[in-house]
Amino acid sequence: MQYDVIVLGAGAAGMMAAFTAGRRGRRVLLVDHNDAPGKKILISGGGRCNFTNIHAVPERYLSTNPHFAKSAIARYTPADFIALVDSYGIAWHEKTLGQLFCDGSAKQIVAMLMQECSEAGVVTRFGDSPEVARDGDQFVVTLGADTMRSDALMLATGGPSIPKLGATSFAYDLARGWGLKIIEPRPALVPLKLPADEALFRELSGVATGVTARAERGPAFREAALFTHRGLSGPAILQVSSYWRGNGEQVSIDFLPGRQAGWLREVKRSAPQRTLGRVLAEALPDRLASALVDRLSIDGPLQMHGDKALEEAESRLADWRFTPNGSEGFAKAEVTVGGISTDDLSSRTMEAKRVPGLYCIGEAVDVTGWLGGYNFQWAWASGVAAGEAA
Repeated sequence: MQYDVIVLGAGAAGMMAAFTAGRRGRRVLLVDHNDAPGKKILISGGGRCNFTNIHAVPERYLSTNPHFAKSAIARYTPADFIALVDSYGIAWHEKTLGQLFCDGSAKQIVAMLMQECSEAGVVTRFGDSPEVARDGDQFVVTLGADTMRSDALMLATGGPSIPKLGATSFAYDLARGWGLKIIEPRPALVPLKLPADEALFRELSGVATGVTARAERGPAFREAALFTHRGLSGPAILQVSSYWRGNGEQVSIDFLPGRQAGWLREVKRSAPQRTLGRVLAEALPDRLASALVDRLSIDGPLQMHGDKALEEAESRLADWRFTPNGSEGFAKAEVTVGGISTDDLSSRTMEAKRVPGLYCIGEAVDVTGWLGGYNFQWAWASGVAAGEAA
């Protein structure tokens, strides 16, 4: 069976690329080893699919080449995908920080994408693991007893995050076999674990509070942090985890973001009998306030402590250092940092420079967005870029 384009992976990027190419009159086959499309879409956003972010700009993506995402993101914007969603009458809302969710179910997004594939004449084949080879200028894909050929092949099988949904390193292995470089993948948007000497904080499991968090080599994120029985989680921590490299690197947390220097000294002067525990409990959950006071060792009324001691407490509360001893790994990671090197791809078409007809899109590529719809927007944009070129 001969096709113009075979797309491996029926996730967000794969379905987008398939129907984009199909609209151009290309004969397209969409393949997935899972028995149904969009498995990762269906669990995203608590089942409501955080399908894009209105603030999706290239600066909010991690890549060895920070400029690579600019072309695709500029040519297919959040407004473009919103228009597609609106055309299907799918109701949505902005939750926070530009994150857009379906009012109903993520199933609506998968159904929309599959309807677009159907209308574009895309042939689908689910439930078979493909074997792939190259024969001259053509790609040969074997599915069970059937052999398909195509002029173009798209790798949209993602990275190894969330293996229970069928995620594997398939795209990396195939790309590496054809001479493409792989940037070492690591878990991203993932909870971090704390060592035994931070047991005081691990005992706060279930406590959440708004913080500003930062890894040693990344931007600051002002969102919620959650203490777990193993360490740290919550949106702020998931964000910094993408920048955290391990090897003793620290994560800094400001437990009282927005406070001006000298605020604790001012409290001492206006209410000298108040204790640090009482002051912190007005802004933080009681259990967390108690744990912080225990670590700071400032007991009794504030008037008992000199200004220097209070300034040191302020500084520590604004820059509390944790040294995670690991993450929860690919099993709990929402996405993957690293992947197929952008050095080997065209930023305009996603085509491999050394393998004509091979396109790499979505999470398989070394482009990773922030938490909150950014990775879906990269999937849509890279899928369209490849679908318009193949």
